Amino acid sequence: IREATQNQINIVLIDTAGRMQDNEPLMKALSKLVILNNPDLVCFIGEALVGNDGVDQLQKFNKALIDLSPKDNVREIDAIILSKFDTVDDKVGAAISMTYSTGKPILFVGCGQKYTHLKKLNAKTVAHALLS
Repeated sequence: IREATQNQINIVLIDTAGRMQDNEPLMKALSKLVILNNPDLVCFIGEALVGNDGVDQLQKFNKALIDLSPKDNVREIDAIILSKFDTVDDKVGAAISMTYSTGKPILFVGCGQKYTHLKKLNAKTVAHALLS
């Protein structure tokens, strides 16, 4: 973060390396990282193919961030990015459940292995998958 600031780089991505939502010490470390660095955006990145387990992960991550934040600077997840979205079929409903349960938008869905494979969520595609 310091190097990005010195070199006038606007965006820094920090990968939390698979923090388990039920591991309190890891979630405390994540919350501390968020509080100390005050990012503009905190995204939950999950796999679309896990279905409703992803909803549970998202809710627990968000609750841990809220619960472990200082009372005068409560942070929570701002948005969702779903990887492996090209592999879902009937599990696409979990994406809707994620936004419904948290009120947070899905910014991007991953449909491949490269940055260029990140796509904006197409609501028509999701609706079609649910209705077909």
